[in-house]
Amino acid sequence: MSVLTERVYRSIHLHDLLPPGSRALVAASGGADSTALVHLLSELAPAFGFEVVGLVHFNHGLRGAASDADEAFCKDLAAELSVAFECGRDDVAAAARRLGTSIEDAGRQLRHAFFAEAATRAEATHVALGHTRDDQAETVLLNLLRGSGPRGEGGMCFGRGRLVRPLLECSHEELVAWLHARDRPFREDESNRDLRFARNRIRHEVLPVLRRVAPHAPATLARAAQIAAADADYLDQVATEALEALTSGQVAAGPRTDDELCLDVQGLLQLPVAIARRVALAALSRMSGGRSLGFDHADRLLALASGHAGRAASFPGQQVERHERCVRLRRSVGRVALAPGQSRRLSSAVNSLRASLSTPGEVLIGSLVVSSDVRPWAGGSAKAEVNDPFTALVDASRVSDLAVRFRRPGDAFRPLGLGGRKKLQDLFVDRKVPRPERDRIPLVVDGRDRIVWVAGHAISEDFRVSEGTRAVVILKLRGERV
Repeated sequence: MSVLTERVYRSIHLHDLLPPGSRALVAASGGADSTALVHLLSELAPAFGFEVVGLVHFNHGLRGAASDADEAFCKDLAAELSVAFECGRDDVAAAARRLGTSIEDAGRQLRHAFFAEAATRAEATHVALGHTRDDQAETVLLNLLRGSGPRGEGGMCFGRGRLVRPLLECSHEELVAWLHARDRPFREDESNRDLRFARNRIRHEVLPVLRRVAPHAPATLARAAQIAAADADYLDQVATEALEALTSGQVAAGPRTDDELCLDVQGLLQLPVAIARRVALAALSRMSGGRSLGFDHADRLLALASGHAGRAASFPGQQVERHERCVRLRRSVGRVALAPGQSRRLSSAVNSLRASLSTPGEVLIGSLVVSSDVRPWAGGSAKAEVNDPFTALVDASRVSDLAVRFRRPGDAFRPLGLGGRKKLQDLFVDRKVPRPERDRIPLVVDGRDRIVWVAGHAISEDFRVSEGTRAVVILKLRGERV
């Protein structure tokens, strides 16, 4: 047994990744890491008493013939090992536009959904992924830069639910050498060098610098992730118990429903800040409908709790109010949708809707979500930074009291780059927006009801990012697109 094989054996044993009787699917991309995983698990299966029942491959449709060649390679590898093969495929670029997210994130969502479905069909108990120590280091750095807090610093775990990662203590270089020593072929994915992707910039630009400072940087980051993950698990458990205690008393301002949650203010503010943040984040997560949340949201909730009664703020998927003895979190209500059979115009009630949009925060309107966030800006143009029509950057110093509404008679603004004022109706005609869709396009407006962004179409010249911009508000439209 090689040194590498022994290390994978140890990881499987210590973390109980594949118990006797397990049925494992292996996620195969064709690259070195996943190909090595396929061969390593096939070699180790008798020792642990698990079975590799098949390979699963997801074709992202991003590289044309090269993607199809990856699929063919993985199919041949499954045939060589006499195991089943299943391939999923989707247009990931189109899905990213539809979901309002990056290609990387859309690909991950589609892959994991396919893996879950394939595991059910194969009656597999586990899906093995080929993430390595290098992937772990990249993930930790990305999460740190995104401000995801201690849970993000913990990176990827060895096992959660069906997903297991037996290679987290192995480097990519070791796996390549192991394959070469055994004359095992694998595929090279050229997109791994595409610096448009944040992970690739970390891999090819940031980590090489860190290695020059500390040669064992990836291993050190991976070890730090294990420590952070263990700490986060314990603190989350304590926070869960604290949350139950803070919501068990009759401190709510009025009757409670399934769409709300009330926190005892006095008890919340007496907690150590490390626990209070987690309690706040857990409470917000319960009401968010699965929307993305971070410790910045938790800090905003704690600041609201520390203030005077009567204050309120919007958070992803919910509204939060400070009462005398509690903080009440309510799921967002009043979602707007076309009435059955209504094909041309929204009702007058919908046309008059105006929903406050905090920063950061989001507004839910039917199947649409309009969100805002704020970030420092180091200069340059917004056009160079954003290629997605469903994301807009505007100068944070020029906007205040944002809200979301639909179009109204007489709406006009100065579209960026057109050099003059234009009626919204004329913009839609120029853009060939179908008449039935025009009343469904959200508008982000400021406190003076000036149009800031026609979601998916145009930013106002009045709020553009310029050389003097120091911070930007990031506006996004997600959900069913119009």
